[in-house]
Amino acid sequence: MHNIKHQTIGKNSEFISIKSLNRRDILFYGMAGGLFTLSGCASLPGFGLTDTLRRLMALSSQRAFAQLIEPGGFYDDQLTRIALPDQFGGGAGSSLLSTVLSSGKVRTKLQQQVNRVAEKGAERAAPYVADTIKTIGIEGASQIIKGGPSAATEFLRGNIGNNLIGIMVPGINDGLKLFDNGLISQAVRSVAGFDVGKLGNDIVGKAGNSIWSAMGREEAAIRANPRETGDPLLIAAFALAG
Repeated sequence: MHNIKHQTIGKNSEFISIKSLNRRDILFYGMAGGLFTLSGCASLPGFGLTDTLRRLMALSSQRAFAQLIEPGGFYDDQLTRIALPDQFGGGAGSSLLSTVLSSGKVRTKLQQQVNRVAEKGAERAAPYVADTIKTIGIEGASQIIKGGPSAATEFLRGNIGNNLIGIMVPGINDGLKLFDNGLISQAVRSVAGFDVGKLGNDIVGKAGNSIWSAMGREEAAIRANPRETGDPLLIAAFALAG
């Protein structure tokens, strides 16, 4: 799992958790269209529970995507690692595997390839999630704020639904082409009735679940230690409640 160093950017106590402004960070921040510019938090008056909830979802998602779109972002984390399709042996291996997949080393390499494909889907998902957080209608903010460790993530997931899958599909398809050095093609050919389309569907579904799991974990961490964020809205909402 990646160790993310937190630093701040912006003005007026606009605290954002980032690793560094590399290409992927620029992709996320630029396409998000200023997600975190909620007009500064030098003082709390004027900010309500909806603002706080948007902050929570925004920071949780940004931290999750900062990890997932890095090389090895899915595979290196047990929580988000994507297992091979059952036809390829899933996570433990199967008698259905052909000779080319009978080696544990080869199977591990294939799983790494599949998880790299998921990174391309996450790159497309990041700005979509950011834009959704800015515009989503929120009812019952108080109940969500007081909810369980991942209540805000669950709320966001319920509103986005399967739309995230559709957003990721082009990235997954591109990733299959980009990271297929012959191993993925051999694996697909080794199983009768299985094709690249089915593999793509399998990856995108599992990648979506991994994204929500990563976001939920980040939300839980923020709720548990809001002072670490340096964000006065989140500190006021959760530090005192704790």
